[in-house]
Amino acid sequence: MSSYKDVFKVAFPKTIPILFGYLFLGCGFGVLLAKSGYHFLWTTFTASTVYSGSMQYVAVDLLNKPFSIFNAVIMTLAVNIRHVFYGLSLIEKYKGIGAKKIYCMFGLTDETYSLVCSQYVPEYIDKGRYYFVTTLLNHCYWITGCTVGGIIGQFVEFNAKGIDFVMTALFVVIFLEQWESTKEHSPALIGVGCTALCLIIFKSFLPLLSTYFLIPAMICIFTALTVFRAPLERRLSR
Repeated sequence: MSSYKDVFKVAFPKTIPILFGYLFLGCGFGVLLAKSGYHFLWTTFTASTVYSGSMQYVAVDLLNKPFSIFNAVIMTLAVNIRHVFYGLSLIEKYKGIGAKKIYCMFGLTDETYSLVCSQYVPEYIDKGRYYFVTTLLNHCYWITGCTVGGIIGQFVEFNAKGIDFVMTALFVVIFLEQWESTKEHSPALIGVGCTALCLIIFKSFLPLLSTYFLIPAMICIFTALTVFRAPLERRLSR
């Protein structure tokens, strides 16, 4: 079995783009939370335990308003429902990796998911350890970025307006990277189409619930990919 040192040598170079992205994104969250009046150690604690970039950004807004547990639960479900589908697609990959699977499940993010799904793992590298190390490295990057941002936000005075846009920018970059790395774009087009359709329907007919359009959008995407799984797999295997 390959040592953790060997696994680190393979995994670390592949996570370098995530390193720079998480440092900046984490800083953004840390600054926003600190500017809301929270000690920078709360950013470290949140990054360590919640570890959900988009939801952490949303949580800053939730903490600054009168708290409603119903709104918090629904918003969390809407923002993170995609992880249910991530998990379903990784059942086979994470099978047989032992207790490491628990942390890999906890530490699954959009970027980690992208690396686990798209990166080739050399045969001499233990896949369970590779998935674990990749997840751990990305988590450490996020904690570092959030902590640094919290310190900056607490002790440096500046206007933080608009800094929360970094999360939107990251999702756009991930989408473009996935688009460029594959020849078959049907899954991406299905995702964009279902999401756009649900957004239009909710905005037009259910404006009060438009914030939660992601839940039906993910269900539609999952259904469409399931129905068209066979022809998509044939096209991808060509």
